[in-house]
Amino acid sequence: MPSGGLSRRTALRGGAGVALGVASLGVLPLFSTPDRKQDPTTCVTRDLSASDKQLIVSNWPGYIDEDAKDYVSTLTAFGERFHLDVHYTADVNDNLEFFAKVVNQLGSCQPSKRDLFMLTDWMAARMIQVGWIQPLDKTKVPNVHANLIDSLAHVGWDPDRTYSAPWQSGLTGIAYNKSKVKEVRSFEELLSRSDLKGRISLLTEMRDTMGLILLSQGKDPEKFTENDWQNALDRLRKARNDGQVRAFTGNEYIQDLSAGNIVACEAWSGDVAAADDENLVFVGPEEGQMIWSDNMLIPNLASHKTNAEDWINYYYEPEVAAKLAAAVWYICPVKGAQQAMEKVDPTLVDNPLIFPTEESLATTHTFMALQEYQTRAYEGEFADVTGG
Repeated sequence: MPSGGLSRRTALRGGAGVALGVASLGVLPLFSTPDRKQDPTTCVTRDLSASDKQLIVSNWPGYIDEDAKDYVSTLTAFGERFHLDVHYTADVNDNLEFFAKVVNQLGSCQPSKRDLFMLTDWMAARMIQVGWIQPLDKTKVPNVHANLIDSLAHVGWDPDRTYSAPWQSGLTGIAYNKSKVKEVRSFEELLSRSDLKGRISLLTEMRDTMGLILLSQGKDPEKFTENDWQNALDRLRKARNDGQVRAFTGNEYIQDLSAGNIVACEAWSGDVAAADDENLVFVGPEEGQMIWSDNMLIPNLASHKTNAEDWINYYYEPEVAAKLAAAVWYICPVKGAQQAMEKVDPTLVDNPLIFPTEESLATTHTFMALQEYQTRAYEGEFADVTGG
């Protein structure tokens, strides 16, 4: 079975890291523009699913299994089962970068020319809040409500999963190259150890990086004060000014870590697992780690809504979910997939990066839900440090 050399965020060099500094200041204020908010029930189009047998999907790079000699991918099998022509594009390299691609269309109730896309929790929440996402027909996605793992079933921004279904989840922690440096155990070590100076990278995703810094300062990223935020921002600024950080990246850190251009970094669990490099080690920092999900969303004016719901329901079949998880090595959100993995790849049944233990999940944290003004301010302040 193909393991996929590139994973969710490990796409072509340079994309998201450049985009964040511009996008965070330039496009986020549009969320608060009154005429950008919509009622999704009034921004709909005729569903052509029955007559136009196709589906248009946007996802992150390397985030699905692929056909091989004797292996039929889940995507190909889906198309064959439902007699659909699936146009699948890996054009989500960064949440804000993708937002910039669709903001003008979705914000003015125009077609985005997509039926389904996958975005991380916080961006999914923003799009749902402004009314850009269609509610799912529960009768057409019964597998989601039957098989979604309990820990993801009732998120604050979509408590009944009316609009979203997790595609995969992952952990944010530390990775290091054991052939180049000794073990890195904590996030504070990453920011301060002299042998790592100028040889680390941090992520351009504000909630991941600032969440781990808050944890390193003994604060709760799910509930922090303005003073906590400013102290964490000062810590990040100090690390950059001291020359500790080589780069802030959205995509390319795995290549640099394998090549030795950096020796340690902030990392996503699945990227390290899919790198197929025995020298790369993923560590849950002593202070704790961040957890997130990427979510399947059907945008307003999607013209193949039923086909999109068929896709969502299909990927919540445990056997399908197990095949997908075996390829991408992220946390599987589907009940029964661990048992189904016995037939797919028995060596992965107890893999903690796919099926984490309760003890591991107890060390994870999410980022506090932000008000609109906080989102704009925090993204802007973070961009000032990471890009200036």
